[in-house]
Amino acid sequence: HTRWLNVTGVQTCALPIFDPASGLDKVCHLALAAGRIVGVDRQPADFTPNRVIDASGCLVLPGLVDLAARLREPGHEHEGMLESEMAAAVAGGVTSLVCPPDTDPVLDEPGLVEMLKFRAEKLHQARLFPLGALTRGLAGEVLTEMAELTESGCVGFSQADVALTSTQVLQRALQYAATYGYTVWLRPQELYLGKGVAASGALATRMGLSGVPVAAETIALHTIFELQKTTGARVHLCRLSSSAGVELVRQAKAAGLPVTCDVSINSLMLTDMDIGYFDSRARLTPPLRQQRDRDALAAALADGTVDALVSDHTPVDEDAKAVPFAEAEPGATGLELLLSVALKWSRDAGVPLARAVAVVTSEPARVLGSALGTLQASVGRIVEGGVADLCVLDPSADWTVQAKALVSQGKHTPFSSYELPGRVRWTLVGGQVAFDRG
Repeated sequence: HTRWLNVTGVQTCALPIFDPASGLDKVCHLALAAGRIVGVDRQPADFTPNRVIDASGCLVLPGLVDLAARLREPGHEHEGMLESEMAAAVAGGVTSLVCPPDTDPVLDEPGLVEMLKFRAEKLHQARLFPLGALTRGLAGEVLTEMAELTESGCVGFSQADVALTSTQVLQRALQYAATYGYTVWLRPQELYLGKGVAASGALATRMGLSGVPVAAETIALHTIFELQKTTGARVHLCRLSSSAGVELVRQAKAAGLPVTCDVSINSLMLTDMDIGYFDSRARLTPPLRQQRDRDALAAALADGTVDALVSDHTPVDEDAKAVPFAEAEPGATGLELLLSVALKWSRDAGVPLARAVAVVTSEPARVLGSALGTLQASVGRIVEGGVADLCVLDPSADWTVQAKALVSQGKHTPFSSYELPGRVRWTLVGGQVAFDRG
């Protein structure tokens, strides 16, 4: 078949369309108009495209949904600007992303959330879904006005990477969230055990690095699950890192607790051995753990125990990484790598392509659920009448990660020099071309 993608007035002619959520996997027509998909496997009458893009050899996927991407604005503009990180998102095929509330100032007031969303919308790139702060200033003492923050556009509430010291505050937060149907997003980490810079184990001991034991994660998980049993609150667990944590989540799901979880591309593919000779690019939160943990996370992502794969995009500037490992700021750039890492995982581990695509499209959209509002039925999917958020992928194009070539303002990634499969050629958001590799 001749394969064409016609954009902004829009039809496709015999393009391979792949959407795990709807089971669509065929060469067919796709018509777009006014930001919506108006025809799947059919061509509306009297339809004339404004622009034609030759997408021969490409695969059309739903736009990616990333549940963990720091945009570094406001407050950390030296590490990333809204413009640069949104551009990085669409360069990676990401059309919807969730940002945590640990900006400066913290996203604990409706006005701050509204301003961030307004600025993001003016860029006409990826859709932004902010998380509101669970407590004022992330100080862990006083709950925020969750109802007002929800009205301003927050899709859930989080402490980001700031662990709560008070179990009573967490209980009250979950009670309040359960009453109004909000989701609380928590990274499971016990405060005092989680202050190290590397995963506890032989490598950390040999290198003289302070360790973070697996118990830092499992103690927090036990606490969260016990409070869920009494409150009924829905919780999304951010960035699991251990085999033991995976097993606890599996048990919680089997018991019927309303819990979902994600894993980062870093923990899915890397281990503490990737720290190498104190490589600060591998200074991450949560820390990279041992191979048994990585393998357990990969298996859990494949079987559905772990719901979604995230980039954990955290751009860090040069000065914050050009210091000894233990002093380096944790974080790595990931938005542009998310889809390719998912494809590499699929290829290396023999995971069906449908699952690899689902964990970065429909599954994270399912985690967001009703918080997406009118977009719930179409984000992360290709459905007639849904928003025209699409990623056009060249699946045969392998590429080597080069830090200087990344669109993100942050150039640090432990995947530097890795060869990854699949290259995003075009990204469409609301039927408009937001990224064109040329």
